[in-house]
Amino acid sequence: VAGLGNYGLRGTRHSVGMEVLDRLARQLAVAEGWRVDKRCCADVALATAHGLELVLLKPRRFMNLNGLSVASAAEIYSLGPKDIYLIHDDLDKALGKVAIKLGGSAR
Repeated sequence: VAGLGNYGLRGTRHSVGMEVLDRLARQLAVAEGWRVDKRCCADVALATAHGLELVLLKPRRFMNLNGLSVASAAEIYSLGPKDIYLIHDDLDKALGKVAIKLGGSAR
């Protein structure tokens, strides 16, 4: 589960993915487990939920480069596209609205 955004710019709508990951880590009781993984240039926490092993990922890059961290983490943790969930803002949606989609790109 990757929370996308601009690392270090907390409290901005563009970094909402990272805020969601922080909350998820607290709910899964791994908030103290964040560590820097230089191999993928991201903060990583490992968790288990409903029998699933999760890799929580907060890229340490600007939003337009988050994909590099996600791709590196996918290789490191042997994840395929179907295993990856991205959490990010969408200016076409009202603040607080959530949508789930399979695949896609900008727009």
